[in-house]
Amino acid sequence: MAQSLANILVHLVFSTKGRRRLIDGAIEGELHRYLASACNTCGCPAHRVGGTEDHIHLLLSLSRTITVAGLVQSIKADSSKWLKTKGPRCETFAWQGGYGAFSIGQSQVDAVRRYIAGQKEHHAKRSFQDEFRALLRRYGIEWDERYVWD
Repeated sequence: MAQSLANILVHLVFSTKGRRRLIDGAIEGELHRYLASACNTCGCPAHRVGGTEDHIHLLLSLSRTITVAGLVQSIKADSSKWLKTKGPRCETFAWQGGYGAFSIGQSQVDAVRRYIAGQKEHHAKRSFQDEFRALLRRYGIEWDERYVWD
């Protein structure tokens, strides 16, 4: 086959360092647009970006020419630098060191989009840590609690 084709859908989740509540209404929409643009720049179109004050969810198509780790490193570094310019409150902004990347099928796209869109309502009842643990369980990922949070 002369051409390489792929449709790799990824649900990506990461938090602010220490789960600090720094993503407020004043920058939230702009940050979501910035992250979508950063993904697109890496050749990974974002289908939905959302989250709350302390974490982000992205649904994206992973390019066949970049690794998940490379994409995450790029978008975290770029957005962290950008966020630090958004006023005194964000001068020390940082993302957590790790992330969760979950593969989904094409038939799950609409459900994951709705899930990301409903983050504010979802987190009125559940913490980020509880949500992340549930995602790890759902995707069959073993983890050690000592190394998940920073």
